[in-house]
Amino acid sequence: MFSTETKICQNCKVSFVIDASDFAFYERIQVPPPTFCWLCRAQRRMAFRNERILYKRKSDFSDKDIFSMYSLESGYKVYEKEIWLTDQWNPLEYGQEYDFSRPFFEQFDELLHKVPLKNLNVVNGVNSDYSNNFTEPKNCYLCFNGNQSEDCMYSHGITFCRDCVDVSHLSKCESCYDSFWLTSCTTNVGCNNCESSFNLWFSKNCAGCSDCVGCVGLRKKQYHIFNQPYSKEDYQAKLKELNLGSYGEYQKVRAQAHDFWSKFPNKFIEGLHNTRVSGNYIDHSKDVKNSFLVREGEHLKFCQYIQELPGCKDCYDWSIWGDNGQLMYECHACGIGTQNVRFCLFTQEDSHDIEYSMVCSGSSYLFGCVGLRKKQYCILNKQYSKEEYEKLLPKIREHMSSMPYKDQQGRLYQYGEFFPIELSPVGYNESMAQEYFPLDKQTATAQGYKWREPADRKYAPTINAADLPDHIKDVSDSITKDVIACAHAGVECNQLCVDAFRITQDELNFYRKLGLPLPRLCHNCRTFERLKQRTGLKLYPRKCQCEGVQSQNSTYKNTVAHFHGEAHCPNEFETSYAPDRPEIVYCEQCYQAEVV
Repeated sequence: MFSTETKICQNCKVSFVIDASDFAFYERIQVPPPTFCWLCRAQRRMAFRNERILYKRKSDFSDKDIFSMYSLESGYKVYEKEIWLTDQWNPLEYGQEYDFSRPFFEQFDELLHKVPLKNLNVVNGVNSDYSNNFTEPKNCYLCFNGNQSEDCMYSHGITFCRDCVDVSHLSKCESCYDSFWLTSCTTNVGCNNCESSFNLWFSKNCAGCSDCVGCVGLRKKQYHIFNQPYSKEDYQAKLKELNLGSYGEYQKVRAQAHDFWSKFPNKFIEGLHNTRVSGNYIDHSKDVKNSFLVREGEHLKFCQYIQELPGCKDCYDWSIWGDNGQLMYECHACGIGTQNVRFCLFTQEDSHDIEYSMVCSGSSYLFGCVGLRKKQYCILNKQYSKEEYEKLLPKIREHMSSMPYKDQQGRLYQYGEFFPIELSPVGYNESMAQEYFPLDKQTATAQGYKWREPADRKYAPTINAADLPDHIKDVSDSITKDVIACAHAGVECNQLCVDAFRITQDELNFYRKLGLPLPRLCHNCRTFERLKQRTGLKLYPRKCQCEGVQSQNSTYKNTVAHFHGEAHCPNEFETSYAPDRPEIVYCEQCYQAEVV
């Protein structure tokens, strides 16, 4: 019934393919096919999200000082969420008639600048005033993009975690530090892509392991150091000898471990317990294509960060959140039981049948609305009857196509496209798009994105990072009174450096409990350094780098005979490991032969 078509992206001008399954999905949800390629669609959505910056400003309701994800310079009205969530104001008062003489997106932008937005997007938070984009955080500090986590600090992408610091994309973990993409792990430090493991240091691609240092690709092993087995007594003696409470020794062993990791093959896609998936960092999923950071998903395509549980199904082009969503398309930061939602931002909490709306919750049958809660049959925040709504909606969709919005670069936005980038509430450099699609100011503004110059924070450091005690045992409680200059301060690190930071008492207690040295970088720089381990979104066609008895670069010697004998492996695949990256990349068969 459906055929494959090749189109030219109106943004990057590169050809992209829409296949039969794509057309079937678009018909199912009754939207036209996109005119941007999937990577440009992801970049555009991500440019609407301030992932981790909090601004101090006045509430437009109470004039109190509040922290907000929207800067004062953004031009948006902001209420503290404690007020925003009450009946002390009525978003329907801002309702406006649809004007068929003007493009829809112009009208929506006007509404967006009138309706107050909530300062932070936190659902049922407890003692977590400095966290954002989080569902049910408890005692969390500077944590972002997570779900049901407790006593965590300086982390993002965490779900069902407890007592973790400086971690990214963890699920069901406890007492972990400086780690990335872990599942069901406890007391792991400096680890990457491990599952069901505890007491690991600087280990990668390990599952069912415990008490290991600097290991890679192990299964159900204990008391190993750099993949070599030790007795329990010798392991404990060696671990003590490594002296990992010293910052200098911690960094030395960490560097040795990363060098050791590079000598081992990586599976072309990171993830476990999957069926027919492509992309990277996908776990316990089925039929997930061209997607990234997904847990327990089914029938997803072009999705990113859909990792909050329970998993989602039957969705395309959805960035951030999840939590039991279905039939989502071209959405960002939407979650908690959302269904049949299209072209929306921050739409959440059992909402369904909503299009082109922002910051709405518990609602259904909305089009072009902002800030509505528990409402139905509204267009541009104006209330209609069910019959009026159903009669007017097709006319608006047709009008969006006959009178499209045209941005300054000449790109056309008809019905079926996400919001134009000119409508983003945040600067490109403060959005998560900068993480995956880095641009300088000149390039970003030339492409139509906003840019926000960093504020002068006027911090007065009392100690430089280089002057901190080397060993955690030498750190006194008085350190919590110091303002520490980030080691990157004054350096163009492009990591949203905040120049200086403090050590809280809870943080100090965590370092002492695990025997960890104090950090030398601010929390933003630590996050960006950690995420250097993460691949990008783009997929590349590549061949398995197994050359028979060893890797193609002769660095790794195979431990067993593979199915292809001494000949080069014939398997090909798509992977997010770019050809210019240093990692050794194996196909599924060759990789499993080496780690089982």
